[in-house]
Amino acid sequence: MIDLINISLQFNGKYLFKDVNYKISSGDRISLVGANGTGKSSLLKIIKGELLPEEGIVQRQKNISIGYLPQELIYHSEKTLLDEALSALTDVIELQKKEKDIQRKLEENNLDEETRDDLIHQLGEIHHKLIDMDSYSAESKVEKILLGLGFKQDEFDRATHTFSGGWQMRIALAKILIAQNDILLLDEPTNHLDLDSLNWLINFLKSYQGALVVVSHDKNFINQVTNKTLEIYLGKVYSFKGDYDSYIKYKSERDLQLIHQYELQQKRIQETQRFIERFRYKATKARQVQSRIKQLEKIELVEIPEKKDDIKIKFPEPIQSGRIPIQLKNISKSYDRKLVLDNINLTIERGEKIAFVGPNGAGKTTLAKIIAGEIDYDFGERIVGYNTFISYYAQDVADNLDPELDIIDSVSGINEEKTLGELRTLLGSFLFSGDDVFKKVGVLSGGEKSRVALCKILLTKANLIVLDEPTNHLDIDSKLILQKALIDFSGTLVIVSHDVDFLRPIANKIVDVRNKNIKIYFGNIDYYLEKHQSQVEENISNTNNSRKNDSSITRKEQKRLEAELRNKRYQATKDLYKEIEQLENQISKLENEQSELHNKMNDNKIYSDPNTIKDISIRLKEIEKDLENLYQVWEEKNNKVNEILEKIS
Repeated sequence: MIDLINISLQFNGKYLFKDVNYKISSGDRISLVGANGTGKSSLLKIIKGELLPEEGIVQRQKNISIGYLPQELIYHSEKTLLDEALSALTDVIELQKKEKDIQRKLEENNLDEETRDDLIHQLGEIHHKLIDMDSYSAESKVEKILLGLGFKQDEFDRATHTFSGGWQMRIALAKILIAQNDILLLDEPTNHLDLDSLNWLINFLKSYQGALVVVSHDKNFINQVTNKTLEIYLGKVYSFKGDYDSYIKYKSERDLQLIHQYELQQKRIQETQRFIERFRYKATKARQVQSRIKQLEKIELVEIPEKKDDIKIKFPEPIQSGRIPIQLKNISKSYDRKLVLDNINLTIERGEKIAFVGPNGAGKTTLAKIIAGEIDYDFGERIVGYNTFISYYAQDVADNLDPELDIIDSVSGINEEKTLGELRTLLGSFLFSGDDVFKKVGVLSGGEKSRVALCKILLTKANLIVLDEPTNHLDIDSKLILQKALIDFSGTLVIVSHDVDFLRPIANKIVDVRNKNIKIYFGNIDYYLEKHQSQVEENISNTNNSRKNDSSITRKEQKRLEAELRNKRYQATKDLYKEIEQLENQISKLENEQSELHNKMNDNKIYSDPNTIKDISIRLKEIEKDLENLYQVWEEKNNKVNEILEKIS
């Protein structure tokens, strides 16, 4: 499908990678890995054709369609969500346009027989193609993808430009999945997904038939959807057949071997240098000395991996705040009359490390911004405690950095006590060393921008730090470094995150944000997951157990109560179930009729009668529209049933 031949790319005179040769075949499922700044996103852009390599060529199969999801934010037009998503069906749209043009021409009275026959033949070909593409159910498939990625039915008519940045990325991802591309290039596709939509995406990609190249730091995700690993390492690209966990094991063994080879090579170099120094001025050894010098010049030095454990960052010891740095009383917040947070009460105590979790769009970021003082609220009271100093790390970190500034200029002036040398040392701990500090922010990768923003927070002397998805653009090693620093931070911490591995050793209090309210769990993330995952079942179990343990309630009484519950649920849903059954019967009849009409369209004899073709085409469109309406009503009725069953439990 795609051949990379001797591909090289450099930045500021330094090669990101050189002489890359790799073939992406149909059905390949590749995880592209490497430290931040090594050129993963650049390589994806080269594969797509958005970036030209310095050297080498990219050979792409003719007419190949490539879906590319960049890491940077994408903004869409003023179309509705559904229309924007449907616009990805370019092949279907083009064929439907041709279909209308031909039907319009066939209605003309002055056509000769030969022209009419030719148009009928073209129309038949178009209908065959539309059937092969399953175009008649295309809109329902588009809706399923939107729903799978977390959009709600009542948002389908909402203008796309009104969605936030994270949802804009979901729209872009939806269009890529809808377009039925031959190859998908996904750069951090999980950054803006919650657990439900992430699981849906995993299942979708498992059944996807094309090739896949993914850049992601979500280990669970890439383990499930890829079976090959392509690593950018020390300016070269290495291929490994296996999932990410297998690659990590291989990488660990390889690094140990490299270190061993490096030590042996250094030992030989030192021995050679000692020989040269010892006999440099002896005429009898001149030829041997010259031979050893030439040997040294020809040696290809073994490069070893950087020791990440030696890189440490430490938050400055903050000034102690009062016992309660922040308190929220009866806070409510709406956007465009839509209530997001309703009567929130939250007290944050000094030294707490709190994680905000919950579905996307539930208000986690809004709550974090209110705590940080970044946005106003509609009702309630925000009380800032004595001696409280707050720093805020935004989820859309790239928008908060000036792309025209150098890295060193971006962090200058935040803490006047820091000298230029101290700033460079601090940036070095964030992997910006030497001339790297003079790079423009605008050319940095998402992970590098994240590290700059984190560095700025370290300079603020804050005793309450609010971090909104700080791990989104960090590689695994950088996550670990930040994680250690946050564990050691002696101030108060609020983190919005869906990264369980990152939160596990940090958070000691979990705030679940959903349904416009919050629920507090006094424990770590594992405690929360255990409690939340089985909360409904536990409530039922606890009720039953309490009845069992109560000697005054007999087994017979317990059965009676359970029967009452079943009857209550039946009475509340029986009318809805009847309506659902009627809808399913209507849907079944229409689908059968649709299938029969498709079979008729497959019969070449029919194309001799343009009136019949026209009648069938009109009826198919009517059926398609009716089915779409019925599917929507059917889904709404089922959702209503589920809501009732959840309430009566």
